[in-house]
Amino acid sequence: MENNTTAPFTSYQKFVILILAVTQFTVILDFMVMSPLGDMLMKSLNLKPSAFGFAVSAYAFSAGISGLITAGFADKFDRKKLLLFFYVGFIAGTFFCGLAHSYYVLLAARIITGLFGGVIGSISLAIITDLFSLQQRGRVMGFIQMGFGASQVLGIPIGLYIANAWGWEAPFLMVASLACIVAIVISLKLKPIIQHLALQHNESVFMHLKQTVIKPDYRVGFLATAFLSIGGFMMMPFGSAFAINNLHVTTSQLPVLFMISGISSLIIMPLVGRLSDKTDKFKIFAAATVWLMIICLLYTNLSVTPLWLVIVFNILMMMGILSRMIPSSALTSAVPDMQDRGAFMSINSSLQQIAGGIAAAIAGAIVVQPTKFSPLIHYNWVGYVVVGVCALSIWLIYRVNRIVKRKTAMVAAAKNEPALNTEGI
Repeated sequence: MENNTTAPFTSYQKFVILILAVTQFTVILDFMVMSPLGDMLMKSLNLKPSAFGFAVSAYAFSAGISGLITAGFADKFDRKKLLLFFYVGFIAGTFFCGLAHSYYVLLAARIITGLFGGVIGSISLAIITDLFSLQQRGRVMGFIQMGFGASQVLGIPIGLYIANAWGWEAPFLMVASLACIVAIVISLKLKPIIQHLALQHNESVFMHLKQTVIKPDYRVGFLATAFLSIGGFMMMPFGSAFAINNLHVTTSQLPVLFMISGISSLIIMPLVGRLSDKTDKFKIFAAATVWLMIICLLYTNLSVTPLWLVIVFNILMMMGILSRMIPSSALTSAVPDMQDRGAFMSINSSLQQIAGGIAAAIAGAIVVQPTKFSPLIHYNWVGYVVVGVCALSIWLIYRVNRIVKRKTAMVAAAKNEPALNTEGI
């Protein structure tokens, strides 16, 4: 049998990768732009760190609730139609954010955006799992996650320039306008994705959700995702406020910082994706996690720091984050069976969002800023919590890795052929 590790993508597969990457770009940018706008929002709306942390959490919690509601019927519809439905809702919510002029209106807009936007990632993962083999998914995840880097290279710097010129509402209107174009392309060019419908049983939505949740292997994947999200989200909401008020990065330097970090991620992600298809995904994840723990401890204890050194730390941190994200996503995508993928990805996305919301809320409760312009206090405590959570995530992804290798061996045995490239899983 041909090893799919080196199999080239078809032209249609390349289109799917591109359109999902751009879709992820808009969704990630909508969420991530809240962090660099954090200092501006706290000053403009006179918010305390706890209030801003709750605004970030509102998106995450609503996204998590939406994912749980969606999970039961996620495998009962054409995945293209589901993607379009939730993406249109996301666009509407993002426009609403751009029209908000008070804290409570912004809070309501973030909830609406989360209800729709939080499900898009899980639908995209289900599409990837349906259309690409496990041995291709490291490369696919690497390209899809480039939306994360592109949001920093292009979206966040441009968004910050626009916000400095026209106010913090303007970046949300920019994202919504771009997303309208993407929705049209999806509607016209993406083919229906319905192979999973042939495997569905006539069970109720609630029973499908229940059957997905009670499977022990799935629960391990859910738990791993939750702790990965806590570790990944906790430092993010106050990243720009820490850089400006503690490290003395200026507001004009902030776009440069995000742009350089984003360029580094665009370089790193495809490399990590290819490497994770050729070698053991868990080993990459574990090494990257240890790396991230060290950088996190050093960074959160910095005081006034030259811009070049702040940039170096952000690049090193990005290397650790992305080298964890890509192999762990590829491994987790291999846990569910085809007939459960939509439900699994929806629940997984829900837990990811809820855990991220909890992380942002905890960070908001830990971090203190006595005045609008004073340094953040206790941000290093957030770093210590992140290190502990990262250590636990290594053990959880190790268990996911064992589940995936067992499933791969069982499939190979059923076909009376040797397991394919299990060391590279």
